[in-house]
Amino acid sequence: MAMAMASGLEEVRNKQVVLKNYVSEKAEESDMHVTVSTLKLKVPQDSKAVVVKNLYLSCDAYLRIRMDRTQPPNGVFTSLTPGSPLNGFGVAKILELGHPEFKEGDLVWGTTGWEDYSIITEPEQLFKIHHTDVPLSYYTGLLGMPGITAFVGFHEICSPKKGDYVFISAAAGAVGQLVGQFAKQMGCYVVGSVGSKEKVAGLALEDDGIFRVDGAAPGGGGEAVVGEEVGGRGADLGEVVDLGVLREGGFKGFEGGDGGGGGGFGEVVAGVVDGGRSTKEQAWIDEAFNYREEPDLEAALKSLKQPQDFSNLVSIIYNRIRIEGFVVFDYFHLYPKFLDMVIPYIREGKIVYLEDIAEGLESAPAALVGLFSGRNVGNQVVLVAYE
Repeated sequence: MAMAMASGLEEVRNKQVVLKNYVSEKAEESDMHVTVSTLKLKVPQDSKAVVVKNLYLSCDAYLRIRMDRTQPPNGVFTSLTPGSPLNGFGVAKILELGHPEFKEGDLVWGTTGWEDYSIITEPEQLFKIHHTDVPLSYYTGLLGMPGITAFVGFHEICSPKKGDYVFISAAAGAVGQLVGQFAKQMGCYVVGSVGSKEKVAGLALEDDGIFRVDGAAPGGGGEAVVGEEVGGRGADLGEVVDLGVLREGGFKGFEGGDGGGGGGFGEVVAGVVDGGRSTKEQAWIDEAFNYREEPDLEAALKSLKQPQDFSNLVSIIYNRIRIEGFVVFDYFHLYPKFLDMVIPYIREGKIVYLEDIAEGLESAPAALVGLFSGRNVGNQVVLVAYE
């Protein structure tokens, strides 16, 4: 495929990942198809739009929500449009522009199309990339939406203190792997749950506990079935973990990831120490997946349409737990503060970040669908083109 490397080319072939129809059940690769159209690399007259060449795309769990015709309340997300390319967070290079705050060649991250080239009509939502001594793909994860989600959820909402005990669901996901490291840097003790033994590799919790969680124990009772203890301390929790042990250990802080490998949240609520804190980013995804203990994100989304039934909500009162949801978009103004903290950590080698990179737009449907079953290890990224 011809690739335009400068704005002088008037028209290019533009490969796109298009949504076929709304999805109400399990998402399949067949719900999307890759097609090729043409695009003029020209900003409409008197427009402040920008034309970008897309470099990396982020596969995020919220995209499954947007495939559904029915949307959550309060306008948090809008549905994708069947017959049009998917869109989501990505990294891109500006080729043409009508906006005074950008220049040709600028690298940016923000919402863009799942295609080779996009015309972005509201470039005000884009973030300029100033730190190019780190991998550009990091701006889909560590330095993008998942990164600031981890920062806000842990530092701004959980308000941790040195010595706090922290439990992380989806500890190997795009958000969870960062929360674990932020907690360690704060001097907290961390226990994380992951979906498979393979996901443990690279997690920086060498002195703490990492568990492969297979699901919730039948009959409740404050237990979670754990396949095995696969890293760090905590072997005394055993094959069937009584989460009352977490209470005895003094667990106070909780951070929910994006639903990829979590589970047993209801049992954790039952076993949490007095005064515990819980935050759930994109709560209506995580709420379904972790509270309802569904086997995967598809089942979680389906369960959202059913009445919620929490048999142990009274534990929130008795254990004086604070549960707080948030939408990360409301905190994007804190992005400079987040960068000031995390960029030095990256340069000093104090942050380890796992990425699962699929190459080419042709691989995007499989990469996205794999995310919903936990097939990815780390942040799932699609490499569209090199700069």
